[in-house]
Amino acid sequence: MLSNSKSLFDRAQKVIPSGVNSPVRYYDPFPFFAVSGKGSTMRTADNETYIDYCMGYGALLLGHSYSTVTESVKSRIDGGSLFCVPTEEEIQLAELISKAVQCAEMIRLVNTGMEATMNAIRLARAFTKKKKVVKFDGCYHGAYDYVLPKPGFYDGISDGIIHEASSQTLVLPYNDSESLEQVIKDDDDVGCVIVEPVAANMGLVLPEKQYLNEIRRITRQNDIVLIFDEVVTGFRLALGGAGEFFGIKPDLATFAKAMGNGFPIAAIAGKREIMQQLSPSGKVYQASTYAGNPACVSASIATIEVLGEAKNEIYPKVARTCDNIVSGIKDALKNFKLDYTINNIGSMFQLFFTDEKVKNAVSANKSDPIMFRKLFDELLKRGVFIPPSRSETCFISYSHSEDDADKTVESYYESLREVKQSL
Repeated sequence: MLSNSKSLFDRAQKVIPSGVNSPVRYYDPFPFFAVSGKGSTMRTADNETYIDYCMGYGALLLGHSYSTVTESVKSRIDGGSLFCVPTEEEIQLAELISKAVQCAEMIRLVNTGMEATMNAIRLARAFTKKKKVVKFDGCYHGAYDYVLPKPGFYDGISDGIIHEASSQTLVLPYNDSESLEQVIKDDDDVGCVIVEPVAANMGLVLPEKQYLNEIRRITRQNDIVLIFDEVVTGFRLALGGAGEFFGIKPDLATFAKAMGNGFPIAAIAGKREIMQQLSPSGKVYQASTYAGNPACVSASIATIEVLGEAKNEIYPKVARTCDNIVSGIKDALKNFKLDYTINNIGSMFQLFFTDEKVKNAVSANKSDPIMFRKLFDELLKRGVFIPPSRSETCFISYSHSEDDADKTVESYYESLREVKQSL
């Protein structure tokens, strides 16, 4: 059935470690290989078509190959793809972000979410003159030394990490503001707190009522920089991201994924007094050959303009589609008497095979991995692709239709029946 993908994977293993360029893309015995995407679907090397709920792990808010974005990039590339000197489009994009995002007094463009969070933490340390970083168990901020402790469901710390770097990171439970208050009381060397306002890398875990407000209160009272890692939520939960959605203004915020609708671009945004610490005017060094490159800036301008012009249509539509799918999945789970929790917000959802409320990494990890893998396999047979790991999140795009939602609910029903029979 997947003979072409198997052949490609065999080739890949000879020249690419484990056959993939990111570990989340691998699953046993091998992943399918994509050849194209349009709207809500992907076509594979085996000529299979799947309704896609991975959506570039949240990047493709408008959908695959969204014409306004792709045409903008094609047009820009004809005039050059890299200059390494400033362009007017970079100013235009920064102005769009500043208008949309409440905390964005100044913006520095980078290429990836990892770059953005890494430099935001560096900025915060320089601004406060303090070393320690607080992050939360299960939140993912990139694959560098001082944020890798306890990301998602991954155990331990990667080989090759310098202990002296990771030892400056304090890891606390998500949705527990009291532990944060106590740590800050006991340690006066905390320079910043970084948090996914909606955690999307241990499944989908929502902030409990007042949790984010409490983090904001605690950090403000103690002169600690609060960083919202909005790599996933930025431009997806709302045009102004989670900051707008929850009505909270962090000191710094990082964006990527949906701001480029599939093109690699990211940004650090925040208070002027902090952002001005960046070189060359400040002493916090950050540089990049490809930062602000014309192709990706063009994609981001087109994406944000579409989102801004049609926000009253796009955001309600994706939330409604998500709600309809979640409602249908819940009906199936109840019918088959399976233990479950489903968390959803806006255009994101995830199913946990546990009857316990999922509010942090400990409770998320109680989701049955065997049942989840069975669900993944059965959905794939029926033309529905979800992220293969229970530690990820399903994403809806503007391109998902009512017919897609109906087929998805039907596929979940049939797949959950198979899960039940396998027990």
